[in-house]
Amino acid sequence: MASENLLSILTDLIKQAKKAGADEADAIVADGMSVSVTSRLGKLEHLERSEGGDIGLRVIIGKKQAIVASADRSSSALKELVARAVSMARTVPEDPFIGLASPDQLAKSMPTLDICDPTEMSADALIKATRTCEEAALAVKGVTNSEGASASWGRSHVAIANSAGFQRTYESSGSSMSASVIAGTSKTGMETDYDYTSAVYVSDLRAPDDVGRTAGERAVRKLGAKKVKSQKVPVIYDPRVSRGLVGHLLGAINGSSIARGTSFLKDAMGTEVFGPWVTIIEDPHRHRGLRSKPCDAEGLANRRRQLVDNGILMTWLLDLRTSRQLKLEPTGHAARGSTSPPSPSATNVYMAAGMHTPYALMADIKDGLYITDLIGQGANTMTGDYSRGAIGFWIKNGEITYPVNEVTVAGNLKTMFRHMTPATDLEFGHGVDAPTVRIDGMSLAGK
Repeated sequence: MASENLLSILTDLIKQAKKAGADEADAIVADGMSVSVTSRLGKLEHLERSEGGDIGLRVIIGKKQAIVASADRSSSALKELVARAVSMARTVPEDPFIGLASPDQLAKSMPTLDICDPTEMSADALIKATRTCEEAALAVKGVTNSEGASASWGRSHVAIANSAGFQRTYESSGSSMSASVIAGTSKTGMETDYDYTSAVYVSDLRAPDDVGRTAGERAVRKLGAKKVKSQKVPVIYDPRVSRGLVGHLLGAINGSSIARGTSFLKDAMGTEVFGPWVTIIEDPHRHRGLRSKPCDAEGLANRRRQLVDNGILMTWLLDLRTSRQLKLEPTGHAARGSTSPPSPSATNVYMAAGMHTPYALMADIKDGLYITDLIGQGANTMTGDYSRGAIGFWIKNGEITYPVNEVTVAGNLKTMFRHMTPATDLEFGHGVDAPTVRIDGMSLAGK
């Protein structure tokens, strides 16, 4: 549906809500189309295509709010949507921190972002890609079975409007492809691994045979894994797991956690949380960024900022509600769906590349662990305690040697952040990204 039509639906909905008794109202619609396929051992296992979207309406009466959503856009359905929202808002408890942005807080203009690929991937093209991907994985010597290959393409059209006069629309797209295979046999031992690629533009995806081959090589490389004894050693995080460390930071500086007092960094604003060689940046306007967007979900401008500047924590992630709770200025981090109120969320975030290559980071390690996979969600954002199952390779005298499994890596995020050293190999591909990272003094629980 054209942008003008989407905005017309939302503005009419808001007018109806105001007429029905709402003091303020905002609305969002996210239309989309997507295609996804999965193939296994050369046969198509799953094919799905979807089109449509929901409209979400939030009404505020005094300090009470209610949110309702509908996929039906008929005039009678939208009229019922307004009636239900207003009725609900009159009965819910008050929240002293809710409310729309004032007109002076709203974004006056929005950047033009290159986040929508005009290319539309057909189901046939996706099926061909998955088969090519899986064939390349199965061709790797030592690969004995497949868990399948998947590919998807999608495009969305988002419109936001509120009773303060804000109206904006934007479109975005995304594609992905993955493969997961098994190496070895029940007699010799079996291992599984995967690889995947994702991008805004189809042309930026890695080739299907490259994804499949890498998945196969990773699975074979893990065969013959050994256990190691419990000890304290330096640990190297591969880029596909190091970005999770940035994710733990984002959870700890989320305004909701800070306002509740449930973050281990609740008193850390303006202090040195990392070593001075670490900088972490958010850029919502990155060219072809997977999480790029021109403004936040409450109509506030967003911008590139250093979340961590030379080790110092510079900001929380705040929407309007949490900024009022904390008596701070909002930071333009509101995100929302059609059925939920706004809440803080980050966009494209990355740890800046360091000064040393990955090889240089491990060159002086006599004994250590190179982690390629982590298991479980063992990070406590209230205390910072960290404990996760790990899979990877043993480092001996600066070299990666034999594969390792059945080990737990543990520490505390406060200490881990301070002892974290990034390498030079930063690549963008996930929305939250980091280079190879070294952390000294981690506890390993093994045999």
